[in-house]
Amino acid sequence: HGAPWLERETRDEEERPYEVLEKMELENGDVVVDMGVGTGYFARKMAKQVGPDGKVYGVDIQPEMLEFLKKFCAEEDITNVEPILGDEDDPKLPKGAIDWIIMADVYHEFQQPEPMLAKMRESLKPDGRIALLEYRLKGDTARHIKVDHRMSVEQVLAEWQPAGFELVDLH
Repeated sequence: HGAPWLERETRDEEERPYEVLEKMELENGDVVVDMGVGTGYFARKMAKQVGPDGKVYGVDIQPEMLEFLKKFCAEEDITNVEPILGDEDDPKLPKGAIDWIIMADVYHEFQQPEPMLAKMRESLKPDGRIALLEYRLKGDTARHIKVDHRMSVEQVLAEWQPAGFELVDLH
């Protein structure tokens, strides 16, 4: 039911994905993950940036969303995206293989954040990073988003720092 929202015409303006991907500095050959991939809005953009030598894992716990991902990738002739049906406590990613994980408006949905964060950390290469995109709880930049779909920086850090992550940059 959420697929049309994920492909809405205003999403590029609201989330500025190309600015996000520019900050990530993806390169041909990178191995990246779109966690909570949905229809593949970010996965499809990343697939083009990591090129033919790179790979994108699209993880979701809803098989229906993975079908949308496959459909949209086929329509755009994108062949370097691999759908993964994850669990609520395990994204089922290869250990030590991931350069970047992007999570766009999905972390607040995690039912079991502790085991998920641990599994995500295991999947990262030693210099691997996570781009967490969440709508801000404070301020008015996310007033078009329900409050229960927003988080503060403090809320995120309270969960991520005990899991062994550090905040490298905040945009």
